[in-house]
Formats: sequence, structure tokens, C-alpha cells
Amino acid sequence: AVYDLKAYSSDYDKEVLLREYTINQPKDEILKDIYGSGADVVCFSCYIWNISFVRELIRDLVKILPKTAFWAGGPEVSYDAEKFLTEMPEMTGVMVGEGEKTFHDLLEFYIDGKDSLEEISGIAYRTGDKIIHNGWRELMDLSAIPFVYEHLEKFENRIIYYESSRGCPFSCSYCLSSIDKCLRFRKIELVKKELQFFIDHEVPQVKFVDRTFNCKHDHAMAIWKYITEHDKGITNFHFEVAADLLNEEEIELIRRMRPGLIQLEIGIQSANPETIREIHRTMDLKKVRAKVERIREKGNVHQHLDLIAGLPYENYESFGHSFNEVYAMHPDQLQLGFLKVLHGSFMYDNAEAYGLVWQDRPPYEVLFTDWLPYGDVIRLKKVEEMVEVHYNSGQFANTMEHLVKEFPSPFDLYVELGEYYEKNGLFGINHSRLARYENLWQFIRTQIPDRADSYREWL
Repeated sequence: AVYDLKAYSSDYDKEVLLREYTINQPKDEILKDIYGSGADVVCFSCYIWNISFVRELIRDLVKILPKTAFWAGGPEVSYDAEKFLTEMPEMTGVMVGEGEKTFHDLLEFYIDGKDSLEEISGIAYRTGDKIIHNGWRELMDLSAIPFVYEHLEKFENRIIYYESSRGCPFSCSYCLSSIDKCLRFRKIELVKKELQFFIDHEVPQVKFVDRTFNCKHDHAMAIWKYITEHDKGITNFHFEVAADLLNEEEIELIRRMRPGLIQLEIGIQSANPETIREIHRTMDLKKVRAKVERIREKGNVHQHLDLIAGLPYENYESFGHSFNEVYAMHPDQLQLGFLKVLHGSFMYDNAEAYGLVWQDRPPYEVLFTDWLPYGDVIRLKKVEEMVEVHYNSGQFANTMEHLVKEFPSPFDLYVELGEYYEKNGLFGINHSRLARYENLWQFIRTQIPDRADSYREWL
């Protein structure tokens, strides 16, 4: 996001400084750096993973920079800008929604003294004791944003995020992309030129942030054909796709790609038809299963499948069924996530109807619903950790393939593993790889002692 803002305001290039930090850096170090920049205006890009950090920073920054204006933007502040400004009296204002044009207008206001804040759309700001909201800005042409990575010098050890479309054709109730119904695409000639830049600079990985990359067949095919034909054997491209929308032409092209050229993230979220309907999601599970298998058959594409716990009508048993359905698709990674109740989403506005209760602190994770009590959330947390250790790590592929047959279902295996870890005080410890093998071996000895020796050979 910050690269986009700077690129769109290239006429103020010398006045705009970019600063990137990590949430693991000491706050004092960041305070010192921002203070040393001499900035008259400091803007923060806010997300669920950094908002608490940003709030703390601002409260200290305003003490050492009393004459500086502080602005925030991003999904974490856009949907309740007035509330954020009320809670944070240190803030000057909030950029709501898409920020490129708004940021440029603010630069004109602060640097050239052009217009006044009341004439800038897409902002909420403080004036005396009042908070004024000027309304959301109209959506922009995605092709009007210049390429943002032209001046980046080093690409090794970096994941590059890239956007070839904005918005989403679907209306999933837990997602902020469902609010903006206007789906826009960057011109394909621009996209190809920029893809070539990544390939030429041997960028290790490019993650497309498009919400449903393959929602427009021609657009997806043009990009996939281009990276296939111009591949230099180094860059990996990551795409979030709806598997049931993949057609035969797309699948055939994917099956011909170099191993490691692309990886796919497929959000299944639930196998419960009632849940899928309630969250306004469009998905044909039978088609998903068939398409995932067709791609897996060739073994050339890493597939990452997602599930979300805490959705409406999904209780513990129903989630177990969803887990087994997805596990049977043999994904390279199975991510078991928990519902995050995001400000501005349909789920947030209708929480009462679902008995949905969540944590006040980011990332606003579900605590319980009418279908899933907190005790079951805890049980699923244990399953999540066991999946990370014994499946997603890839360290026990052979053993788990056999061990799963010893239990009524894959879900039962991971539940039992979680209970074993809990009973033996193994959670909360950073186990070495060797210790992980030892833990699994001891679990097998307690569960199936008569066949343990054959598993020792597998391990």
C-alpha cells in the first residue's frame, strides 16, 4: 500500500519518505527513526496485525512531535473512522477507502496550501471538538497507478506483493472485499510489462493480492500464459483462486507449467452447505474436489487449502466433517484458521443473529458462537497446532499417511494427538525436530502398541 501511495504521488517524490518496520523491532528504535526523519505529517497504513502497535507508537510520537499531523489509512480504520478518531484524540484524521487520490490531495493541502480539508473527499478529520466525515472517495482506475517497484534495488529474500485487480465478484460475509462491489482490472499490457520486470530481476516470489484471481478467464489466462512462456526458472507466483471456477483450458495450462512456477491458495472455508449459503459464498464442493485432484495429479503445483472455524451453522462435528473432506484432497498445506470478525463486514453487523462473540483486541478472533462453544474452540486450537506440526511441516509425510488409517477419520487422529500433547504438557514448548519425532513415536506407542515397531521404521 505505501508503495502505491508514493508512486501515485510521484510529483511530490522528494517530499514523501517511506519507512518500513517490523512488529518485532523495539518501539524506541522506531520512535527515534520517525523523530529523526523531520516529518511534518506522519501517515500509518493500518491492518489487524499492526494496529495495536501503531496505537501505542502514536501516543508516544505525539509527545515528542507536538506540531506534527498524524493520519491513518487502511482497512483497520476505514470502516469506523469516527470511532477511531474518538478513541485516538492524538490523530488528525483518517483516509477512508482507496488512498491514492486522497493521499495526493493531502499532499497538495499540506505542501502547496491548496484547498481545505473540507473539500477533500475520502477523509474523516478532527476540527476542534468535532469529527467531520467527508464521505468515501469514488473508486479509481487501477491502471492509473504507476508501477510501484521500479526503484527498488534489492529483491533477494523479499516477497513482492502485486495487484492486477481490485474488488471481488463474491460477497462472503466475513470479508471486507465483499463491501466494494466494483471489480476492476489493471490493463493487461501493463501487467505483462511488470511481470517481465519481476522475471528479469529474478524476484524469488510474487504474491498476487487479487481476491479471486481467476474470476475473469481471459485475464487469468493472459497472465498464466505470459509467465509460462517467459519463465526463467526462478520466480514463483502465488495466486488465490476459486478452484470450482477453473475451466479445462486453465487446468491444462497449469498442468504443463514448470514445477514451482506457481502456487495456488484455495479458500474452501467449510464443506457444510448450510454454512456456505449463510456466508453468501458460491462454491461447488464436488467441482472443487475434482479440480484440485486434476492439478495434484501432475505434482507440479503447490496447493494450499483453507478452512475457517467459527462460521454460522458449523459446530464441532460439522467442522470435523469439513476437515475430513479437505484432508482427503491431499493439499500441500492445510490451513485451519479461526473466524476474524472485521469491522465493516456483514458478519460484524449481524453478529447478534449468530450469537457471535469475539476478542476485543486484534485480530478479533471468534471466542464462541451459537453452534461452537469456547470449549470446542480450544479443542480446535489444539487440532490446528497438531496439523502445523505433523502435516504442514512435511516432516512426517510417510508416517502420517499410514497412521491416519488407524483412526476413524483424519480429524480423529489430530484430535487424539492434541489430547496427548495436552495430557503430557507438550504444548507451549519450542520442540526441536528430533523431539517432534520422539513425541510422535511415544504417541504411537500409547495408541497402537501392537503395531508400534512398524511405525518406528517409518519414522
